Amino acid sequence: MPANNRSAHPFYIIAGTMVCLLALSSVNNSFSLQGYRFRKVDLLADIKKEIPARISKQRPLAQKPAPDTLHATDSLQAAQMPAHTRPSYDFMTYTGIQENFDTASAGMQHFLQALQELKEGKRRKVRIAYFGDSMIEGDLITSDLRDSLQAIFGGAGVGFVPVTSIVAAFRGTIRHTFSDNWTDYHFKNNPPEDVLLGLSGHAFFPEAESWAKYSPVQKRRLDRFKRVSVFYGPVAGNCNVAINNKVYTLTGTAPLNELSLRQDTLQRSVLLQYAGGEPLPFYGLSFESDTGIYVDNFSFRGISGVELGKLRSRMLQQMQRSHPYDLVVLHYGANVLFRPEATDYSWYQQLMQRVLASLRSNWPRTSFLIVGTADKAYKKADHYVTAPGVPALLKVQHALAQEHGTAYWNLYAAMGGEGSMTHWVEGDTILANKDYTHFNRHGAARVGALLYKAIMDEFKQEVHPYSGSY
Repeated sequence: MPANNRSAHPFYIIAGTMVCLLALSSVNNSFSLQGYRFRKVDLLADIKKEIPARISKQRPLAQKPAPDTLHATDSLQAAQMPAHTRPSYDFMTYTGIQENFDTASAGMQHFLQALQELKEGKRRKVRIAYFGDSMIEGDLITSDLRDSLQAIFGGAGVGFVPVTSIVAAFRGTIRHTFSDNWTDYHFKNNPPEDVLLGLSGHAFFPEAESWAKYSPVQKRRLDRFKRVSVFYGPVAGNCNVAINNKVYTLTGTAPLNELSLRQDTLQRSVLLQYAGGEPLPFYGLSFESDTGIYVDNFSFRGISGVELGKLRSRMLQQMQRSHPYDLVVLHYGANVLFRPEATDYSWYQQLMQRVLASLRSNWPRTSFLIVGTADKAYKKADHYVTAPGVPALLKVQHALAQEHGTAYWNLYAAMGGEGSMTHWVEGDTILANKDYTHFNRHGAARVGALLYKAIMDEFKQEVHPYSGSY
């Protein structure tokens, strides 16, 4: 064979190989042999540009870049990108609200639409039910979130307050006193089967001369009562209650009933007294105005969130009919991290799956937001470090959000990530207590401000997705 023909053979071999590989790349060529699965051949994998798919039929991916992880130019470019082409970010470091989960009712969509309708005068009220443990008791976090939202969207009033509370003296958004002869059935004391617990996890039964008194405080939007609602259970016989010494006969056979009083029937304080008849469960009072946004604090010390599974469907459904919520916030974690070095929270994931399935089933049109646990530090050797359980629990909480289509906000990342609790306790401005778990009032106010900003970032993006401003 001539030399010049032999020198062309390598070219023909390489060209033929490339043609075969390109052909294989265009078909589904993944196959297995004796249990071994061969990879799909894709010669162009490294140069193909993957275009993010639309995340939801209702709401596309709309996360804005975290400003501390991108350059200013990149942030501006990302903010101007169409929503469905925005990049998503690592949930362990992203400080905004993440809602890029592929479900028909994903994330914050209903709530954001409700805010816009409230702003435009197309609806009268928007309500948030904020569930949590001791991290929010005394109206911590929720009071600052409520105040900031009401400043923008209107409304005046502290929202729901139970009949009695172990932190009544600690709460700074309403003055609340009560007699000591209420029988309190709740999450932790195994109430009788026929007792329905309210959303707060309590049902209060009166005895002779039981009373509860509520007075406003000298703070903006909290210094007067405009509309008060009393929530109580089904009336089997005759039951009377006195409000500021005026007797009302309670009626209603629904799981949850409401006695509503307007400003012209109220004095500065509200004194509720049991006035005789067949005892029935009382759940609490709600203090609102005629329009605006309200944040109801449902704190219960020492729980992990799985206790919400004890709320009955008929109570949840009736509450939504008479006092509907547009957003439910689930803020737990401190009581899950009771062993700081534990990292297996599969048990918690399984139990919370049932809780979320129940809540989503009974409140199908409500938006849900899971707040990832705050940082928790424990002493190792001679200094405090982030507990290994914190990132492990955050992964479980994020997985729950993905599975159930809720929005997700990583408080751990928002407060600074690893080692942040130590800084909040030992920094120049003290924001947390010496247990390296709970925020003080200043820290809770900062968390409320961080969550408010995260919510408003989502709302601004919903209203003006390209300008980034409202």
